[in-house]
Amino acid sequence: MGRVVARTLAQRGMHVIVHGRSRERAEGLVHEIDAAGGTADCVIADLSSLQNVRSLAETVRHGHPHLHLLVNNAGIGSGGRSGGRETSVDGHELRFAVNYLSGFLLTRLLLSALTSAAPARIVNVSSIGQAPIDFSDVMLTKSYDGGRAYMQSKLAQVMFTIDLAQELEGTGVTVNALHPATYMNTTMVRQAGATPMSTVAEGAEAILHLATSPEVTAVNGQFFNGLRPSHANAQAYDENARRGLRRLSETLTGAPS
Repeated sequence: MGRVVARTLAQRGMHVIVHGRSRERAEGLVHEIDAAGGTADCVIADLSSLQNVRSLAETVRHGHPHLHLLVNNAGIGSGGRSGGRETSVDGHELRFAVNYLSGFLLTRLLLSALTSAAPARIVNVSSIGQAPIDFSDVMLTKSYDGGRAYMQSKLAQVMFTIDLAQELEGTGVTVNALHPATYMNTTMVRQAGATPMSTVAEGAEAILHLATSPEVTAVNGQFFNGLRPSHANAQAYDENARRGLRRLSETLTGAPS
């Protein structure tokens, strides 16, 4: 899905910064974009490492001090090779770390580049599959379940979106989250053993809608299901829960507040 979004943005005349873990795949996409008449470059980073996230942000800021769009799309699903609890380089539950903490830190570190380029947009690719966060065991050390780990990381993205939207009011930068499509034909879905129900193209269309459509220019702090505004889990609208998540996230990542 990220490849489709990147290619489409480049076709529309934007210079695209491609992020990936695999240099071969990222550079391959850059070559595709260049061959089609667009422009792009790539930055390699493993988002299971917060130091890699910091290095990614520094590289982007150095080469591109003004950003008009940030799409936080990287993520891992509910299953793993072992089927058990996995941790990040920093010792955090892996899904919470990759799906949420990395995007939280990256966004905080790139905010100055986005505000300096306003109007600008942030799109957080979340999911309709959400579970409330148990703040007494955020890292699920007591009773681990991959599905719950995935769903609470996706709700955390929405909570961050709503929280950040309030902070960004009046800056010209908007932030929204979405569930792009249900059970797309992706590796993540196949690894989870699910039968695809929608296409990558549908998911990409929903992301591009929030990223570029004039229809949502003034929309800020909302959760979308595909192309339509929707409602997230009730915890997303709990101000105390969002405040608790923000404090925890700042502590775990060292992100600037």
